[in-house]
Amino acid sequence: MTDKHSFLAKLKEFEGREVGTQDGADEVNQAMIRHWVEAMGDQNPVYTEPDVAAKTVHGQVIAPAVMLQAWVMRGIAPRPSANPSAQDDLMALVESEGFTSVVATNCEQEYDRMLHLGDHLRNRTVIDSVSEEKATGLGVGHFITTRVEYETLDGEPVGRQMFRILKFRPGTGRQAAKAEPEQHDRPKRPRPAITLDNKFWFDAATEHRLVIQRCSGCGVLRHPPRPRCDKCGSYEWDAVEAGGRGTVYSFVVNHYPQVPAFDYPLAVGLIELEEGTRLVANIVGIEPADVTIGMSVEVEWVEHDPDLTLPAFHPAK
Repeated sequence: MTDKHSFLAKLKEFEGREVGTQDGADEVNQAMIRHWVEAMGDQNPVYTEPDVAAKTVHGQVIAPAVMLQAWVMRGIAPRPSANPSAQDDLMALVESEGFTSVVATNCEQEYDRMLHLGDHLRNRTVIDSVSEEKATGLGVGHFITTRVEYETLDGEPVGRQMFRILKFRPGTGRQAAKAEPEQHDRPKRPRPAITLDNKFWFDAATEHRLVIQRCSGCGVLRHPPRPRCDKCGSYEWDAVEAGGRGTVYSFVVNHYPQVPAFDYPLAVGLIELEEGTRLVANIVGIEPADVTIGMSVEVEWVEHDPDLTLPAFHPAK
Protein backbone atom coordinates (compact mmCIF):
# COMPACT_ATOMS: atom_id res chain seq x y z
CA MET A 1 0.00 0.00 0.00
CA THR A 2 1.32 3.46 -0.89
CA ASP A 3 2.59 5.79 1.81
CA LYS A 4 -0.19 8.16 2.90
CA HIS A 5 1.76 11.33 2.16
CA SER A 6 2.87 10.31 -1.29
CA PHE A 7 -0.63 9.02 -2.07
CA LEU A 8 -2.19 12.32 -0.98
CA ALA A 9 0.28 14.19 -3.16
CA LYS A 10 -0.90 12.14 -6.14
CA LEU A 11 -4.52 12.92 -5.29
CA LYS A 12 -3.79 16.64 -4.97
CA GLU A 13 -2.46 16.68 -8.53
CA PHE A 14 -6.04 16.27 -9.69
CA GLU A 15 -7.28 19.46 -8.02
CA GLY A 16 -8.23 22.04 -10.64
CA ARG A 17 -8.28 19.55 -13.49
CA GLU A 18 -11.21 19.81 -15.84
CA VAL A 19 -13.45 16.77 -16.19
CA GLY A 20 -15.22 17.99 -19.29
CA THR A 21 -18.39 19.57 -20.59
CA GLN A 22 -21.72 17.96 -21.27
CA ASP A 23 -24.86 19.16 -23.00
CA GLY A 24 -28.25 18.30 -21.63
CA ALA A 25 -30.13 15.74 -23.67
CA ASP A 26 -33.31 17.83 -23.60
CA GLU A 27 -34.38 21.42 -23.19
CA VAL A 28 -36.11 22.46 -20.00
CA ASN A 29 -39.56 21.03 -20.58
CA GLN A 30 -42.95 20.81 -18.94
CA ALA A 31 -43.09 17.02 -18.81
CA MET A 32 -39.96 16.65 -16.68
CA ILE A 33 -41.04 19.53 -14.44
CA ARG A 34 -44.43 17.90 -13.93
CA HIS A 35 -42.88 14.55 -13.03
CA TRP A 36 -40.56 16.26 -10.57
CA VAL A 37 -43.16 18.31 -8.72
CA GLU A 38 -45.55 15.36 -8.57
CA ALA A 39 -42.83 13.21 -7.03
CA MET A 40 -42.02 15.97 -4.55
CA GLY A 41 -45.65 16.77 -3.82
CA ASP A 42 -45.02 20.43 -4.71
CA GLN A 43 -48.28 21.95 -5.93
CA ASN A 44 -47.01 25.45 -6.65
CA PRO A 45 -48.81 26.36 -9.91
CA VAL A 46 -45.93 28.53 -11.10
CA TYR A 47 -44.32 25.27 -12.24
CA THR A 48 -47.22 23.82 -14.18
CA GLU A 49 -49.98 26.34 -14.92
CA PRO A 50 -49.06 28.94 -17.58
CA ASP A 51 -52.02 31.22 -16.85
CA VAL A 52 -51.16 31.41 -13.17
CA ALA A 53 -47.42 31.69 -13.80
CA ALA A 54 -48.01 34.62 -16.20
CA LYS A 55 -49.37 36.68 -13.30
CA THR A 56 -46.33 36.10 -11.08
CA VAL A 57 -43.06 38.03 -10.99
CA HIS A 58 -41.66 35.39 -13.32
CA GLY A 59 -44.22 36.03 -16.06
CA GLN A 60 -44.07 32.43 -17.25
CA VAL A 61 -43.66 28.85 -16.10
CA ILE A 62 -40.37 28.23 -14.32
CA ALA A 63 -38.56 25.05 -13.33
CA PRO A 64 -37.93 24.36 -9.63
CA ALA A 65 -34.51 25.79 -8.92
CA VAL A 66 -33.26 22.56 -7.34
CA MET A 67 -33.81 20.78 -10.66
CA LEU A 68 -30.67 22.51 -11.98
CA GLN A 69 -28.62 19.32 -11.95
CA ALA A 70 -31.38 17.28 -13.57
CA TRP A 71 -31.23 19.11 -16.90
CA VAL A 72 -27.77 17.78 -17.73
CA MET A 73 -27.74 14.52 -15.82
CA ARG A 74 -27.02 11.42 -17.77
CA GLY A 75 -29.54 8.61 -17.81
CA ILE A 76 -28.79 5.13 -16.54
CA ALA A 77 -26.60 4.32 -19.53
CA PRO A 78 -22.90 4.29 -18.56
CA ARG A 79 -20.55 6.87 -20.00
CA PRO A 80 -18.32 5.76 -22.86
CA SER A 81 -15.10 4.27 -21.49
CA ALA A 82 -12.95 4.89 -24.54
CA ASN A 83 -11.64 8.25 -23.33
CA PRO A 84 -11.53 8.29 -19.53
CA SER A 85 -11.77 11.73 -17.93
CA ALA A 86 -9.66 13.13 -15.11
CA GLN A 87 -12.44 12.10 -12.76
CA ASP A 88 -12.28 8.52 -14.06
CA ASP A 89 -8.52 8.51 -13.49
CA LEU A 90 -8.99 9.91 -9.98
CA MET A 91 -11.57 7.26 -9.10
CA ALA A 92 -9.29 4.52 -10.40
CA LEU A 93 -6.45 5.85 -8.27
CA VAL A 94 -8.41 5.97 -5.00
CA GLU A 95 -9.91 2.55 -5.65
CA SER A 96 -6.45 1.11 -6.25
CA GLU A 97 -5.78 1.85 -2.56
CA GLY A 98 -8.92 0.09 -1.39
CA PHE A 99 -11.27 3.12 -1.17
CA THR A 100 -13.87 1.30 -3.23
CA SER A 101 -17.12 2.32 -1.54
CA VAL A 102 -18.82 5.63 -2.16
CA VAL A 103 -21.50 7.78 -0.63
CA ALA A 104 -22.67 11.26 -1.61
CA THR A 105 -22.33 13.54 1.40
CA ASN A 106 -23.58 16.99 0.43
CA CYS A 107 -24.47 19.30 -2.41
CA GLU A 108 -24.58 23.10 -2.57
CA GLN A 109 -26.22 25.03 -5.40
CA GLU A 110 -26.26 28.71 -6.38
CA TYR A 111 -28.59 30.18 -8.99
CA ASP A 112 -28.15 33.17 -11.31
CA ARG A 113 -31.69 33.06 -12.62
CA MET A 114 -34.75 30.84 -12.84
CA LEU A 115 -34.93 28.39 -15.72
CA HIS A 116 -37.71 28.63 -18.31
CA LEU A 117 -39.22 26.25 -20.79
CA GLY A 118 -36.91 25.97 -23.78
CA ASP A 119 -33.65 26.73 -21.95
CA HIS A 120 -31.01 24.24 -23.05
CA LEU A 121 -28.15 23.76 -20.62
CA ARG A 122 -24.55 22.69 -20.68
CA ASN A 123 -22.30 22.04 -17.72
CA ARG A 124 -18.57 22.19 -17.14
CA THR A 125 -17.11 20.09 -14.33
CA VAL A 126 -13.83 20.68 -12.51
CA ILE A 127 -12.29 18.65 -9.67
CA ASP A 128 -12.28 21.23 -6.90
CA SER A 129 -10.58 19.46 -4.01
CA VAL A 130 -9.52 16.11 -2.56
CA SER A 131 -9.20 15.85 1.20
CA GLU A 132 -6.54 14.14 3.22
CA GLU A 133 -7.52 10.77 4.64
CA LYS A 134 -10.38 11.13 7.14
CA ALA A 135 -11.79 8.72 9.72
CA THR A 136 -15.60 8.65 9.42
CA GLY A 137 -18.39 6.48 10.74
CA LEU A 138 -18.51 4.62 7.42
CA GLY A 139 -14.79 4.13 7.16
CA VAL A 140 -11.52 5.88 6.43
CA GLY A 141 -11.57 7.70 3.14
CA HIS A 142 -11.16 10.85 1.10
CA PHE A 143 -13.77 13.52 0.39
CA ILE A 144 -13.78 14.49 -3.28
CA THR A 145 -15.50 17.72 -4.31
CA THR A 146 -16.38 18.66 -7.85
CA ARG A 147 -17.44 22.13 -9.03
CA VAL A 148 -20.02 22.21 -11.79
CA GLU A 149 -20.87 25.39 -13.72
CA TYR A 150 -24.17 25.50 -15.61
CA GLU A 151 -24.90 27.75 -18.58
CA THR A 152 -27.16 27.83 -21.60
CA LEU A 153 -25.83 26.61 -24.92
CA ASP A 154 -25.55 30.33 -25.77
CA GLY A 155 -23.10 30.77 -22.90
CA GLU A 156 -25.33 32.53 -20.35
CA PRO A 157 -24.44 31.40 -16.78
CA VAL A 158 -27.47 30.12 -14.86
CA GLY A 159 -25.99 28.49 -11.75
CA ARG A 160 -23.33 26.32 -10.17
CA GLN A 161 -23.03 23.37 -7.86
CA MET A 162 -20.51 21.96 -5.42
CA PHE A 163 -20.96 18.19 -5.11
CA ARG A 164 -19.06 16.12 -2.56
CA ILE A 165 -18.65 12.38 -2.19
CA LEU A 166 -16.75 10.21 0.26
CA LYS A 167 -14.72 7.37 -1.20
CA PHE A 168 -14.04 5.07 1.73
CA ARG A 169 -12.48 1.73 2.51
CA PRO A 170 -15.24 -0.74 3.48
CA GLY A 171 -14.97 -2.43 6.84
CA THR A 172 -12.99 0.37 8.50
CA GLY A 173 -15.84 2.36 10.06
CA ARG A 174 -17.04 2.51 13.62
CA GLN A 175 -19.55 -0.27 12.92
CA ALA A 176 -16.77 -2.62 11.88
CA ALA A 177 -14.75 -1.69 14.97
CA LYS A 178 -17.55 -3.01 17.17
CA ALA A 179 -17.70 -6.66 16.24
CA GLU A 180 -21.03 -8.19 17.18
CA PRO A 181 -22.16 -5.32 19.42
CA GLU A 182 -24.63 -6.05 22.14
CA GLN A 183 -28.19 -4.97 21.50
CA HIS A 184 -28.08 -2.43 24.30
CA ASP A 185 -25.08 -0.80 22.61
CA ARG A 186 -27.04 -0.11 19.47
CA PRO A 187 -27.08 3.62 18.79
CA LYS A 188 -30.33 5.49 18.65
CA ARG A 189 -31.98 6.20 15.37
CA PRO A 190 -30.76 9.56 13.97
CA ARG A 191 -32.88 12.45 15.23
CA PRO A 192 -35.18 14.23 12.76
CA ALA A 193 -34.67 17.95 12.31
CA ILE A 194 -37.55 19.37 14.34
CA THR A 195 -38.40 23.03 13.71
CA LEU A 196 -41.20 25.37 14.69
CA ASP A 197 -42.88 24.46 11.40
CA ASN A 198 -42.98 20.67 11.90
CA LYS A 199 -42.97 20.24 15.70
CA PHE A 200 -46.74 19.70 15.76
CA TRP A 201 -46.36 16.69 13.47
CA PHE A 202 -43.77 14.96 15.67
CA ASP A 203 -45.72 15.84 18.80
CA ALA A 204 -48.78 14.12 17.32
CA ALA A 205 -46.65 11.09 16.40
CA THR A 206 -45.72 10.61 20.06
CA GLU A 207 -49.49 10.29 20.67
CA HIS A 208 -49.83 7.80 17.79
CA ARG A 209 -51.77 10.30 15.71
CA LEU A 210 -50.95 10.80 12.03
CA VAL A 211 -51.82 14.40 11.20
CA ILE A 212 -51.70 16.50 8.05
CA GLN A 213 -51.21 20.24 7.87
CA ARG A 214 -54.21 22.08 6.35
CA CYS A 215 -54.32 25.62 4.97
CA SER A 216 -56.90 27.72 6.80
CA GLY A 217 -57.28 29.92 3.74
CA CYS A 218 -58.13 27.41 1.01
CA GLY A 219 -58.30 24.08 2.84
CA VAL A 220 -55.52 22.40 0.84
CA LEU A 221 -53.65 19.67 2.70
CA ARG A 222 -49.87 19.68 2.53
CA HIS A 223 -46.93 17.56 3.65
CA PRO A 224 -44.16 17.91 4.64
CA PRO A 225 -45.15 20.83 6.90
CA ARG A 226 -44.13 24.27 5.77
CA PRO A 227 -45.14 27.80 6.80
CA ARG A 228 -46.86 28.98 3.63
CA CYS A 229 -49.56 27.53 1.40
CA ASP A 230 -48.28 26.92 -2.13
CA LYS A 231 -51.75 27.43 -3.58
CA CYS A 232 -53.14 30.57 -1.95
CA GLY A 233 -50.13 31.97 -0.11
CA SER A 234 -51.76 31.93 3.32
CA TYR A 235 -49.63 31.51 6.42
CA GLU A 236 -52.62 30.38 8.49
CA TRP A 237 -53.08 26.65 9.05
CA ASP A 238 -54.37 23.94 11.32
CA ALA A 239 -54.06 20.15 11.24
CA VAL A 240 -56.42 17.27 10.55
CA GLU A 241 -56.03 13.67 11.58
CA ALA A 242 -55.44 11.18 8.78
CA GLY A 243 -57.10 7.78 8.61
CA GLY A 244 -53.74 6.04 8.35
CA ARG A 245 -54.40 4.15 5.12
CA GLY A 246 -52.77 4.61 1.75
CA THR A 247 -50.77 3.03 -1.03
CA VAL A 248 -47.11 2.66 -1.87
CA TYR A 249 -46.44 5.42 -4.41
CA SER A 250 -42.75 4.56 -4.68
CA PHE A 251 -40.11 2.81 -2.62
CA VAL A 252 -36.46 1.90 -2.34
CA VAL A 253 -34.74 -0.98 -0.56
CA ASN A 254 -31.50 0.15 1.06
CA HIS A 255 -28.67 -2.33 1.39
CA TYR A 256 -25.63 -0.13 1.75
CA PRO A 257 -24.11 1.96 3.27
CA GLN A 258 -25.45 0.65 6.55
CA VAL A 259 -26.09 2.82 9.60
CA PRO A 260 -26.04 0.86 12.89
CA ALA A 261 -29.41 2.19 14.04
CA PHE A 262 -31.26 0.42 11.22
CA ASP A 263 -31.87 -3.17 10.14
CA TYR A 264 -31.09 -4.16 6.55
CA PRO A 265 -32.32 -4.60 3.92
CA LEU A 266 -34.39 -1.51 4.76
CA ALA A 267 -37.53 -0.80 2.75
CA VAL A 268 -38.45 2.89 2.70
CA GLY A 269 -41.61 3.97 0.93
CA LEU A 270 -43.22 7.13 -0.35
CA ILE A 271 -46.72 6.52 0.95
CA GLU A 272 -49.68 8.25 -0.67
CA LEU A 273 -52.38 8.62 1.96
CA GLU A 274 -56.05 8.35 1.14
CA GLU A 275 -56.23 12.07 1.95
CA GLY A 276 -53.91 12.75 -1.01
CA THR A 277 -50.66 13.81 0.66
CA ARG A 278 -47.51 11.72 0.68
CA LEU A 279 -44.94 10.98 3.33
CA VAL A 280 -41.75 8.96 3.58
CA ALA A 281 -41.83 6.08 6.05
CA ASN A 282 -40.43 2.61 6.61
CA ILE A 283 -42.39 -0.32 5.18
CA VAL A 284 -42.65 -3.15 7.71
CA GLY A 285 -44.36 -6.49 8.12
CA ILE A 286 -43.33 -7.72 4.69
CA GLU A 287 -40.17 -8.97 3.03
CA PRO A 288 -38.60 -6.00 1.20
CA ALA A 289 -38.47 -8.07 -2.01
CA ASP A 290 -42.25 -8.41 -1.90
CA VAL A 291 -43.05 -4.68 -1.72
CA THR A 292 -44.81 -3.41 -4.85
CA ILE A 293 -45.94 -0.07 -6.22
CA GLY A 294 -49.63 0.50 -5.51
CA MET A 295 -49.72 -1.92 -2.57
CA SER A 296 -52.33 -0.96 0.03
CA VAL A 297 -50.82 -0.19 3.42
CA GLU A 298 -51.87 1.08 6.80
CA VAL A 299 -50.03 2.83 9.56
CA GLU A 300 -48.54 1.37 12.69
CA TRP A 301 -46.44 3.14 15.27
CA VAL A 302 -42.86 2.36 16.09
CA GLU A 303 -41.41 3.65 19.35
CA HIS A 304 -37.74 3.70 18.44
CA ASP A 305 -36.74 4.99 21.88
CA PRO A 306 -38.40 6.98 24.67
CA ASP A 307 -37.94 10.21 22.72
CA LEU A 308 -38.84 9.15 19.20
CA THR A 309 -42.00 7.62 17.80
CA LEU A 310 -42.53 7.47 14.04
CA PRO A 311 -45.13 5.99 11.71
CA ALA A 312 -44.34 2.93 9.63
CA PHE A 313 -46.63 1.18 7.17
CA HIS A 314 -47.48 -2.51 6.84
CA PRO A 315 -49.63 -4.24 4.20
CA ALA A 316 -53.32 -3.50 4.70
CA LYS A 317 -55.34 -6.31 6.19
